[in-house]
Amino acid sequence: MEQHSHLHEYFPLVIQFLVGAGFVVTTMIATHFLGPRRKTIDKLESFECGIDSKGNARLPFSIKYFLTAILFVLFDVELIFLYPWAMSFKELGASGFLEMMIFMGVLLLGFIYIIKKGALKWE
Repeated sequence: MEQHSHLHEYFPLVIQFLVGAGFVVTTMIATHFLGPRRKTIDKLESFECGIDSKGNARLPFSIKYFLTAILFVLFDVELIFLYPWAMSFKELGASGFLEMMIFMGVLLLGFIYIIKKGALKWE
């Protein structure tokens, strides 16, 4: 029996990785040596969206911002699971459809729960 090495099939992937990594390293080195080195007070100051900084950055603010962000991430990640299911919908058959309907039902129950709790209401 003759064993064939399949490593040559990964050669284009290795070349693509080396080109990408080489581009990143070359760009970082070039900008370090070719870029200006003038440090002024204005450049060293904190910059936030073009608005001048005012007061202390440690002031408390509403938890609604965090809650909205966490809920967005939660439901966004859950929706990522729909893509592989949609790609293999025919192969999974009726059992795969039933499992996805259970998954969607649990997701819908969670969405109804956060609406009933008023998590998405702004005052």
